[in-house]
Amino acid sequence: MLSELVTRLKRSLSLPQKQDIQTAAKALHQGWQPEAWQSDRVLIGDDCAAIPDGDGYLLFAAEGMLPKLIETDPWFAGWCAVMVNVSDIYAMGGKPIAVVDSIWSQSRPQTDPLWEGMKAASLAYQVPIVGGHTNCHSPYAALSVAILGRAQNLISSFKAQPDDLLIIATDFRGKSHPDYAFWNAATTADPARLRQNLAILPRLAARGWCDAGKDISMGGIVGTLLMLLETSNCGAVLDLDRIPYPESLDLEKWLTSFPSYGFLLSIRPEYLAKVQAEFADQDLVCAVIGEVQASHQLILRSQSESVLFWDFDQDALTGF
Repeated sequence: MLSELVTRLKRSLSLPQKQDIQTAAKALHQGWQPEAWQSDRVLIGDDCAAIPDGDGYLLFAAEGMLPKLIETDPWFAGWCAVMVNVSDIYAMGGKPIAVVDSIWSQSRPQTDPLWEGMKAASLAYQVPIVGGHTNCHSPYAALSVAILGRAQNLISSFKAQPDDLLIIATDFRGKSHPDYAFWNAATTADPARLRQNLAILPRLAARGWCDAGKDISMGGIVGTLLMLLETSNCGAVLDLDRIPYPESLDLEKWLTSFPSYGFLLSIRPEYLAKVQAEFADQDLVCAVIGEVQASHQLILRSQSESVLFWDFDQDALTGF
């Protein structure tokens, strides 16, 4: 039953980690920001900070890797550290410029697979590593990467509108990681194809075909949609029966997966055919999975059943 699925999803979508972001939201809303950088200039809560710069925006973001992933699959952790940042830049309609890293390890040999993974992703996505911080005498291992990019036109998560269509764009040419809820359509793919797939997002932004969007993160489709709705001050109906998923997974597993290439976009109905054609040209999956509404609730629907998943009038997620 749908209500049982909702209960399981709430337990598995790492929503408490997203709610940890409320600590930043509270601090920044308490007058911490200098007057020159108030929220009317830099909206906080997007995939990247979009800093006005000339006729466009500098995009600035950072991600830290899970300690367990660093310990058990360090090459993949290094790859992901670059990949997730690159995805954040493209999700906002931008193009990456460069990344920097912070590595903490217990020995120099422990950094080798992290570096190999980062270098492989840097080459694949053609984004240089230009500096950072390294400490090989730490009592623990940790890795974070920050990225700088640029956009002329933004895809923001603050601009979803009622009656927008919610679409998912993703790549089924991959497989699940054996130990983590990650759909890997990247590490063995043709690097040129990876870059061509990502280049679709800046084109959509330049043509004004997308009101809002986010890359699908560790919260999966539902958790990512919650973040998009919260910043846009909207609600939505998510039709589970319309969500496509890889043949090797069931729907519930897909809903909790973090895809290497996955975006949720909020678009006006008149642009649907044009947007779908862009992704179809790259043999990517692109499907309508719901609709944005003026309410402050996320409703999950399957067949004739509908269940309230989240009510923002009752509970904040990130607080932004």
